[in-house]
Amino acid sequence: MLPLTLRLPVKMLPQPDETTCGPTCLNAVYRYWGEDEPLAAVIRRTRRLERGGTFAVFLACDALRRGYEATIYTYNLMVFDPTWFAPGVDIADKLRRQREVKKEPRLQHATEGYLEFLERGGRLRFTDLSRTLIRGLLRRRLPILTGLSSTYLYRTAREYGPSDTPDDVRGTPGGHFVVMAGYDRKNRAVLVADPYGPHPYGPSHEYWINIDRVVGAVLLGIVTHDANLLVIQPPRAGGG
Repeated sequence: MLPLTLRLPVKMLPQPDETTCGPTCLNAVYRYWGEDEPLAAVIRRTRRLERGGTFAVFLACDALRRGYEATIYTYNLMVFDPTWFAPGVDIADKLRRQREVKKEPRLQHATEGYLEFLERGGRLRFTDLSRTLIRGLLRRRLPILTGLSSTYLYRTAREYGPSDTPDDVRGTPGGHFVVMAGYDRKNRAVLVADPYGPHPYGPSHEYWINIDRVVGAVLLGIVTHDANLLVIQPPRAGGG
């Protein structure tokens, strides 16, 4: 019988500034697996985008370089065509061909990251984002680092300018990284470990929230080139 509740011991530090949520979440996952590396070291080596922030694939590449396994469940149709996940398709080749005809800078950066990710043995998955998928990963004791829409997750105003000032008229949706660290089947909720603060759900860096809200926020993360689940784990015996 499946447990009604599950809570993984993920300890989240506060992110030092507005753009370091990604490496802060990565640091929490590393600490979950027993590493005690300073957050500042993870931040220093995380590839940053020109306007700040990062992509999940850059976090995944860092994990692969350190000997972990990394799997990305992607819902980013701005980068990947669904037909690329059919048997026999060379996704790296498709990415290179797409790069030649689409010159948008964020797509170019993401493509570089995904090509390294695949070269280093990272796994890409394209499957329905569902409660079953999320609970199944957590039940295997795997925390889920996810890039999503903070605007949808928090139900706050969109953001404007370099300081991400709330502005419901001029603003654009914001992206964010959090870690899913548990579930409550009875209440249809997931436990979110969130490096940002203050947020609308209280002073703690973890809170329970409806799982459908999180699923929607992940899918809407496509607006900021997020829309993914990243699962990092130590190498499994036998490589299976």
